[in-house]
Amino acid sequence: MSDRWDPAAFKARVDGVLRNFLDEEAGHLVAVDTALAPVAGQLRNAAGHGKRLRAAFCYWGWRAAGQPDSDALVRAAAAMELVHAAAIVHDDLIDDSALRHGLPTTHVALEAVLAGDGRRQARTAARSLAMLVGDHLMALAGQLFTTSGLPAAYLARARDLWAVLARELIAGECLEILHTGGRPDTATSLKVVRYKTAKYTVEHPLLIGGLLAGAPTTLRDTYTAYGLPLGEAFQLRDDLLGLFGDPERTGKAGLDDLRAHRPTALLAETWQAADVSQRERLRGVLGRSDLDGTHLREVRDLMAELKAPQRVERMIHDRVERATRALDDAGTPPPARRALRELAQQATDRIH
Repeated sequence: MSDRWDPAAFKARVDGVLRNFLDEEAGHLVAVDTALAPVAGQLRNAAGHGKRLRAAFCYWGWRAAGQPDSDALVRAAAAMELVHAAAIVHDDLIDDSALRHGLPTTHVALEAVLAGDGRRQARTAARSLAMLVGDHLMALAGQLFTTSGLPAAYLARARDLWAVLARELIAGECLEILHTGGRPDTATSLKVVRYKTAKYTVEHPLLIGGLLAGAPTTLRDTYTAYGLPLGEAFQLRDDLLGLFGDPERTGKAGLDDLRAHRPTALLAETWQAADVSQRERLRGVLGRSDLDGTHLREVRDLMAELKAPQRVERMIHDRVERATRALDDAGTPPPARRALRELAQQATDRIH
């Protein structure tokens, strides 16, 4: 790959790594017992979607440190996508989400298979199996990373950060669970965003790529100055799309965040600006299981009336500006700076 960034070509490389790796692992599962075929199928399909942003950030963490293109590094970077796949399976299970990318989520797909086979308590069994699929994906991420073909001395540089990535991802998920259903608060929401999504989406992949490459501390500091605000902007965009996006494009149900009463910054900004009667209207919707399109329109109208989406858009804009300014201020190599600026736009200026 030349210094000119070709996102489609890079995505094809990562897709190929993941497809071959997961096909092989799915085959190992079925070889244990053919009854594992539904689980193997979900494992095979777990990383079938996505723009491969996390892998791209890892790749440019490596390249910005002066290292050349490397197939072994692409394999290591692809492991970031398996971390994401594991997080998605667990997140959908925790939230009881039915759709992801317009398709049944792992636990829903497994339930359909088990129910079709006439199994009693198919839902309980399917949820247990999905949990194990997520666990296995996280383990496979480590396996793909350590067998990428990079020298052991390079991999050792990133070992400690790999453990931090897993710890902080779990911490963020736990924080979201603990604050779900609570009083909306923007500072709390942003802390959840930082630990549940921002770090493992941008900062940690960049830093892992940099550590593999032997990047100096000053460059790694730049990665954090760029990665944290950009990762937060990425999730803030996701929250906006969750309520205001087109489900045909997002592949998610628009009411999920309201049904679950999740601690999003969008909800917190709405709550903060609402008067007593408006808060009562919100209380009448949040956490209900019987929500429909009428409820969604009412909440959208209220949020728009209170200008909450505009404030979240400002948060996104400010964070993207901080991220790209960090690249310019640090004198990042021009090819890496161009690619990382492009990735910043791709991560935050999207419709799904």
